[in-house]
Amino acid sequence: MTNLITDPDHDCEICPRLRTYILETRAKYPDWFNGPVPTWLPPDGAKSVKMLIVGLAPGIRGANRTGRPFTGDYAGDLLYATLKKFAFSDGEFGSSIDDGLTLKEAAITNAVRCVPPENKPVGQEINNCRPFLEATLSSYTNLKAIVTLGKISHDSTIRTLNERVSQHPFGHNKVTQVGRLKVFSSYHCSRYNTNTGRLTEKMFEAVFRSVRNYIDSEAK
Repeated sequence: MTNLITDPDHDCEICPRLRTYILETRAKYPDWFNGPVPTWLPPDGAKSVKMLIVGLAPGIRGANRTGRPFTGDYAGDLLYATLKKFAFSDGEFGSSIDDGLTLKEAAITNAVRCVPPENKPVGQEINNCRPFLEATLSSYTNLKAIVTLGKISHDSTIRTLNERVSQHPFGHNKVTQVGRLKVFSSYHCSRYNTNTGRLTEKMFEAVFRSVRNYIDSEAK
């Protein structure tokens, strides 16, 4: 298990289109992270992870800039406020990697680790990154729950678990059992979804309340 490659190399070349886009961004903004964004873990490491959040991909001015999932753009504001409310984080989120925020019992990753043009990865890119998601899932021996943010993330996670998407369809605040894991799906916490009213703070919190209750019940 220690040999599992859970994160791509910073200069990963598996997806030519994404590699080209990152190199273009590096030339424009050399001080940015500009690479596959690694999974963010709690201080106690993989053994303490009971919930994994799977997003879609890094945002160009968010995680691609900072190097930490959901950090630097609006989606992180809603996500980290929610994690704190349900005791999945400590400290205050400040939209930068030196804000002192830490995770508790949780890890955060993306289905696609590199920033895609227009926030839209193509099917082959999603498939190419799936082995990293598979290795990530395999490394968490105490994992109880997965939260998938958006349909692409959900479908890729279900396929990573060797299940058929048709048997575990995406839907906001839906829960499905896959082996020893429960998968909780949610609309993505993007500015577009919240601005259009597709996702409200209350709706988002409902997902994590369910996860918190489930993890707490499993600990008894």
